[in-house]
Amino acid sequence: MVEKIQWLKDLAKAEEQMEDSGLVDISIGQDLDRAMARETLQFLLQMKTEFIDFATAYNELKKSPLGRVKVYGIARTHGDFMLFRNGFKMIFSLKAPGQITAKFQFMGSQWVPQTGESANQGTELMAEQMLEAKWGAFQDVSWTFQNQPIRLESMVRFYFLRFIRESAK
Repeated sequence: MVEKIQWLKDLAKAEEQMEDSGLVDISIGQDLDRAMARETLQFLLQMKTEFIDFATAYNELKKSPLGRVKVYGIARTHGDFMLFRNGFKMIFSLKAPGQITAKFQFMGSQWVPQTGESANQGTELMAEQMLEAKWGAFQDVSWTFQNQPIRLESMVRFYFLRFIRESAK
């Protein structure tokens, strides 16, 4: 709920500053860069919550404790996180306001050996994919992948399914 009224807090604070300084600011409450940064972090945290819910349900449905999915936060920002299972990890990271990256990696040396240029790139299984935010009507933010609109639940389901399939190999 606090995130939903943050713009009101910013508006009230800006108006107070305007009253204190005596200067009129016609852009009051219109800091779009800050708003995009807040929207991006909020979307990343919503993604994390959805992945935690899917991982919890998946782990409860498994009879064996082997191969359970874990969701970890990453230190770079309080929104970054990764899924981990069987040496595989899928990392979701805030790259910039309006940009979230998804990357799938394998940890360990027992996987397919790499040669040449790919060996220098580590053990990436999936090229970094970019989720991007776009401003819409009335300053509404919509999220896209390759310029196609996305729904949070569909995107999380797609990545979770892919993660389970790849990490089961």
